[in-house]
Amino acid sequence: MGLSSRSAVAIHALTMLARWGERTLTSAEIADSLASNPVLVRRILGSLRDAGLVWATEGRGGGWSLARPAREITLYDAYRAVEAGPILSRHPHEPSAACEVGRNIQALLEVEFQDAERAMEERLGRTTIAHLVQRTLDIERELALPNR
Repeated sequence: MGLSSRSAVAIHALTMLARWGERTLTSAEIADSLASNPVLVRRILGSLRDAGLVWATEGRGGGWSLARPAREITLYDAYRAVEAGPILSRHPHEPSAACEVGRNIQALLEVEFQDAERAMEERLGRTTIAHLVQRTLDIERELALPNR
């Protein structure tokens, strides 16, 4: 299947919710930050809810909130909540067994792809949503400094 933009949207939404954690956000507010469609955002938020990362309140003043502290949610948690299947696409059909490359390439690539996927999972597991919020605030503070 391969990596889609769902991970980026999920991480963006989680970071928004963490940044404005004292209040709930609507899918429209999150979609505005993404310059996206609220329907797409609601789908992603639904997957995050199913994974126990966010929860929703309905009615007036309702919206989405983090279900856990931002320091306990990793980028890998977000990825896992919205992506299905392996990150790196495999052959769509069996290569030719009559070819020496075709006979062997799938097994060789499987080892390489699994190692690469584990490395990505480990890296994403080291970064929390709280870290992204802090980095965002740091960057904004740097941009607000007067030029010398």
